[in-house]
Amino acid sequence: MEFQVKISVLMGIYNCAETLPEAIDSILEQNYTDWELIMCDDGSSDDTYHVANEYCQRFPDKIVLLKNEKNMGLNFTLNHCLEHARGEYIARMDGDDISLPQRFEQELAVLENEPDVAVVSCPMIYFDEAGDYATGRIDSEYPKAEMMVHGPVHCHAPCMMRAEILRNVGGYSVDPRLLRVEDCHLWLKIYSAGGRGKNLSQPLYKMRDDRNAANRRKFRYRLNEMYMVMLVVKTLDLPKWKNIYALRSFLIGLLPGFVYRFLHKKRIQGR
Repeated sequence: MEFQVKISVLMGIYNCAETLPEAIDSILEQNYTDWELIMCDDGSSDDTYHVANEYCQRFPDKIVLLKNEKNMGLNFTLNHCLEHARGEYIARMDGDDISLPQRFEQELAVLENEPDVAVVSCPMIYFDEAGDYATGRIDSEYPKAEMMVHGPVHCHAPCMMRAEILRNVGGYSVDPRLLRVEDCHLWLKIYSAGGRGKNLSQPLYKMRDDRNAANRRKFRYRLNEMYMVMLVVKTLDLPKWKNIYALRSFLIGLLPGFVYRFLHKKRIQGR
């Protein structure tokens, strides 16, 4: 495949009309400029598509806008974006977050200088209605596959990947059981195919972690997290006792919303 740009940014958008301008502006303000932004509206019921289309009209050489006929979920939507990507590298971005100006420049440097790295990501700065409240940290610079029983080994939204590897593993897996854990399953596929990842220590991305974000963490997605842990154990042929880590997601899902939000913030602030 002949690449026409260096970086293709995939952004699934859904009911994020209020936050989308800030997210797109953060891409437009990147220090590195050889990129294209591919957005796909996943059946929004607000003005998300209209807002995105205004940017598409202003920057027709940089922005592509797609639309699903109905809500299909993030994994399907990102694959839809991937079908139109022309870049050598694939970057992710969410419609309610912010990429810091140096993000593309620093992530690209890793992929250009370390050919054995398939995916690179970084910790995130968390913010809500009151502003920034915490900064994440990495657990491992070069994670091992078995660490996936504890959760994602890379933050998904700020990641950048080699397009060839992403396509070779079939992109994102479209399965109701993998909604909200499509990133974990992607890392599992990439690592199982012989790829490895790297985490930068510097946060280059700001994640909106407000009440709306907390409300999206529904119990059925906790069941998907349980399924994902068991899939990691089976795929990597890990000791069966490690399936016990799946219970953590189930127990968290039983917590009242206000208790979960309190503990969630405390956990992030303590990292």
